[in-house]
Amino acid sequence: MGAKTVNKLAVPGATLHYEVTGTGPVLLLIAGGGTDAGVFDAMVGQLAADYTVVAYDPRGNSRSPYDGQPADECVDQSAEDALALIDAVAGDEPAFVFGSSSGAITGLELITRHPDRVRMLVAHEPPCVEVLPDAEDARAFFEDVHDTHKSDGVAAADVLFMMGTGMEDDAMPPMEDLLPEYRELAERMQANASNFYQHKLLPFTHYQPDLDALKTVADRIVPAAGLHSLELLPGRPIQLIAERLGWPVVTFPGGHAGYASHPAPFASLLNRVLEAEIS
Repeated sequence: MGAKTVNKLAVPGATLHYEVTGTGPVLLLIAGGGTDAGVFDAMVGQLAADYTVVAYDPRGNSRSPYDGQPADECVDQSAEDALALIDAVAGDEPAFVFGSSSGAITGLELITRHPDRVRMLVAHEPPCVEVLPDAEDARAFFEDVHDTHKSDGVAAADVLFMMGTGMEDDAMPPMEDLLPEYRELAERMQANASNFYQHKLLPFTHYQPDLDALKTVADRIVPAAGLHSLELLPGRPIQLIAERLGWPVVTFPGGHAGYASHPAPFASLLNRVLEAEIS
């Protein structure tokens, strides 16, 4: 597998923390929401047997601080951050990309803007609800979560967000029940929550993918969702996108965060999906 190296990359407005493990073609893992590179730790070792795995903290999360004061996220800037990492690690070669949640939105924008830099994108449950027939209701829900955070704080927003998305089962156990190695990750995510609700939630959920542009690279996009979350709010948009692309949705183990709850089978399926392109 090789040792993990920890690195920093300066990008406009932030400094990105990223970790590189393994050898082979580059596989960029893009975390979503208020999470960071650590959410992929349990499956990195398995993937690093065949790939140079790059995981990073998105700007504003954990160990990737903004240069100045926090500001509302721009999806195009998030895609440029991902491109900068590919350029830094892969050089001129295109990379495999796996993104989940808002990380999948970053991946969709990346392949739209820079199709030649993405060898294959596995887009796992991008919550771009503007493609849904009931987009107005979904938009109002996320705006309610944003406003609840502003008026009542993180805890109240957490409850509303988890209940409204159907992701109650993805909620972390109490901090005192976590093993020490998971407690540090949980504490980082908890510290990221306010910035997520204030500056990331609405820009990402308001994102409208360019479906015509995506259709031109449909052979390099794998629509993906969790077996247990496909019909929940974060899983529904990828079904509509898949229909437009002409591909079925690949169902991965677990729910919205199946890469963390079921890392071994999740990594095995991801490996098989990527191998299909290589062969």
